[in-house]
Amino acid sequence: MKWGHGRHRGGFIEHTIDALYGAMERFLYAENTARGGGFLQRIDPRVKVGGLLSLILAVALITRVWAIAAILVVAIALAMASLISLGELAARVWLPTLPFTAVVAIPAIFLTPGHVIWRLPVLDLPVTAQGIHSAARLILRVETAVTLVLLLVLSTPWTHVLKALRIFRVPVVFVVILGMTCRYILLLLETAHELFESRKSRTVGAMTAGERRRIAVANAGVLLGRTFQLSNDVYLAMQSRGFRGEVYLLDDFEMRRWDWAALLSFAGVALLSIWLGR
Repeated sequence: MKWGHGRHRGGFIEHTIDALYGAMERFLYAENTARGGGFLQRIDPRVKVGGLLSLILAVALITRVWAIAAILVVAIALAMASLISLGELAARVWLPTLPFTAVVAIPAIFLTPGHVIWRLPVLDLPVTAQGIHSAARLILRVETAVTLVLLLVLSTPWTHVLKALRIFRVPVVFVVILGMTCRYILLLLETAHELFESRKSRTVGAMTAGERRRIAVANAGVLLGRTFQLSNDVYLAMQSRGFRGEVYLLDDFEMRRWDWAALLSFAGVALLSIWLGR
């Protein structure tokens, strides 16, 4: 899916507005996907949080590459059953994560002792079979874990994730910080978008590099000032409405037979993977 609002722009302000639009549209896409009618969307949020986290734990404990690859296949199958685009996973997980992980993993190809299968020309560095195995395991482990996390985000409304975390006894301070951070980010994106749109409406002609820097610094200062003011206003508003640390939702979770079956399936896949992959 291509992010953007479809207007062609060419300047500093225009590119910034495009980036802000893209960030807000990605959030809306995640919210719409989370409220869809796919497989994961129909499962109780507590089951999804516990089940997908158990698979992530299994990926961290497994040492065999084929077992990690099997969990990745399971994740891809869950994405397809949940009507989550594989192109979305590739664009937001697989492709962005691969270069960073490869930079960390590639040295293991040359530094891990073992059977030498090839030597790098000029530098004469040995490439070992054990090194290739270690690098492949690290890359596959990261790709699989991040895929599972994105499945949780794209199949569950953010408020339901936070409530499920409280059920698992995650400290309330941590949950509140996560919830408020998400809301603040969205509000700051909207505020920044309004700032740049207003600046665009008062700008005529091309700007020099110095002018672009001054605009960026000025808008950052205004945004920071509004942030401090907003945080104080929100805190006072929450206090006046009875907030004392705990967050409550109108949605109640109810375990059904389908949810119990999904929970047992998650636990079975995780335990089997750990047993066979160690």
